[in-house]
Amino acid sequence: MPDEPDENISGGPGGGGQEVAVDLSESATTRAAVVVDRLGDLYWQKAYGGQGGFECLVRTILSQNTSDKASQPAHDRLMERFGGGDLAEALAAADREALVEAIRSAGLYNQKSKLIIGVAEAVLSDFGSEADFDQWVREGDPETVRERLLEMKGVGPKTADCVLLFAGGRDGVFPVDTHVHRISRRIGLAPADADHEGVRERLERDVPGEACGFGHTAMIQFGREYCTARKPACLDGPEACPMDDVCDSVGVSPETRDVCDPADVRE
Repeated sequence: MPDEPDENISGGPGGGGQEVAVDLSESATTRAAVVVDRLGDLYWQKAYGGQGGFECLVRTILSQNTSDKASQPAHDRLMERFGGGDLAEALAAADREALVEAIRSAGLYNQKSKLIIGVAEAVLSDFGSEADFDQWVREGDPETVRERLLEMKGVGPKTADCVLLFAGGRDGVFPVDTHVHRISRRIGLAPADADHEGVRERLERDVPGEACGFGHTAMIQFGREYCTARKPACLDGPEACPMDDVCDSVGVSPETRDVCDPADVRE
């Protein structure tokens, strides 16, 4: 089984999490659970949590609409420039041009700098400090935490769920990024036209709570290695993909080698 990549995965700490042993042999009563169980065998089984809530929030904002390769250096430079104390205080008071320079590699740096300063101000206004915010993320009612995060400008469902998973360590949270959204609909775990929230609801319903965290990170890795947007492995034949026997291949035609978004498939 390969090691988890060193780079950040969808807002989580690179190589982070603790190894767990989750036996889905009896609880895998849905196809989604079977898929996640197989992903755990193919890649890793990790339990997440323990990352600082506010730092995770900032990290995930940086990761929006870009790759880990671009966002990780931006996060590292931001921490070098503004870390070392209360990060929320430092960023709320940050000179925006200095912040822009620190996060430039993440792209959309003007927009992201405004969002980061805004969430820092909101955290200080509502919680008083980074430490109090972090504690609330770990111990607060998950639905309440999610709802408050979604009220912050620039925080969407995937960002909020990454904070709940990687900082809060909450079971039953399955963040949906572009890979998870594509793969879940392509395999047939969610309706072809489901939006990100529709996919999340299906996965959190059908995957045992303790497996959602590694299901998220392992599915991302599967999307990078096998089920890419334009050239999924199944185009090379059923033996090329470890999920072939449980996949509906929605939007993929190995015969014509045509690939489209599942939502574009006509009945």
